[in-house]
Amino acid sequence: MGTVLNAEKGEKAVELARNSMRSYVADGKRERPGCMTDVFYERVGAAVRLESTRGMRRVRGSGVSYKREKQLSEAIVDAVIEASSSCEGTSELSRCELDSVSVTLCVFDEVEEVDGDAAEKLEVGRHGAIVENGRDSGWMLPTVPVERSWSPAQFLDRTCSKAGIDERCWDDETTGSTVYLFDGQVFEEQSPGGEVRELELVASV
Repeated sequence: MGTVLNAEKGEKAVELARNSMRSYVADGKRERPGCMTDVFYERVGAAVRLESTRGMRRVRGSGVSYKREKQLSEAIVDAVIEASSSCEGTSELSRCELDSVSVTLCVFDEVEEVDGDAAEKLEVGRHGAIVENGRDSGWMLPTVPVERSWSPAQFLDRTCSKAGIDERCWDDETTGSTVYLFDGQVFEEQSPGGEVRELELVASV
């Protein structure tokens, strides 16, 4: 992993994600990152998860930017807009929710297309996963299988399900599916707009 953010830069990256969410949801505008430190100009990807803290915690939206070579700041803005406008299982994020949604951000340098047995190459506690099948695609952060004690195969199955495609399609060459793995740093707000900490990714299975 080439791009490494220290604690201060991680906080700034999450702050950019939150500001981007507010600009898009409240004002319908794309956040302009402005002057960032050198590391934010390296060409990397970003994945964002927005989680409601009201009542039972639930994911409100997720987005990722990884296909086009972009500066980190632009990738973060793109991922946030996708997460805010394509919320999961319900309506898109509303202005009244902004102060009750926490941000989790993963930054990474590249994605690796996996040939052969993806489950053997996927390391739980290190890799996030992306599965593409035609116009459908699904992805999950590297923290998810650790939180839920999934095996590599279970992780890939659930990633397929998230995209609305058949489980195990990742293991069937006839489906035309493509699997990508990525590893990076994950930063998480402890409360909406609150303290940010980097998550330690440790395998549990």
